[in-house]
Amino acid sequence: MSEEKFLAFKGLKQYDPGMGWAAVHNFSEPHMNISLNKEAENMNASRDAHNDDPLQSALESARQSAGQSSAEVLHDPLLSELFEQLHQPPKDELAQSWKLIAQSVNLLSQRMAQQRELKQHLEKIEQELVDLRQNILHDLKEIQSASDSQLSMARLRAEVSSLAQARLSSRLRNTST
Repeated sequence: MSEEKFLAFKGLKQYDPGMGWAAVHNFSEPHMNISLNKEAENMNASRDAHNDDPLQSALESARQSAGQSSAEVLHDPLLSELFEQLHQPPKDELAQSWKLIAQSVNLLSQRMAQQRELKQHLEKIEQELVDLRQNILHDLKEIQSASDSQLSMARLRAEVSSLAQARLSSRLRNTST
């Protein structure tokens, strides 16, 4: 009696090597066998109507490879649950997390491309700065040499001027006597 109460829990599954996982029922009841036969006939009719369905062809190949009857395969609740899950898109936290990761990777790729462009632009600017510095140094050297030349000419003029003054003053002193 306690075993019957235990087997009466809703959602309880039992594994039978011939049938696979199935809900636990009182198999002595005749209405269960009748409902199993009706469901098998419905499945056979729908299989004939949708012969080109890949789900049905996969189910048929599974039946043949396992050597089980169609009623046994179609009533395997785990197989039915698996096919239902395959037809439904995943609705879990991982899918949302992967979407966020994909968006972040796309954003990262865009930022990395932008960073490469900015680095190239910075390298151009740095090269322009180096060229400008070299031009400024070259111009400063030219100005320095021009200034040195002017300074040497000014010294030469000053020396010539001082020599001319000394000679002129000595001649003027000599002629006045």
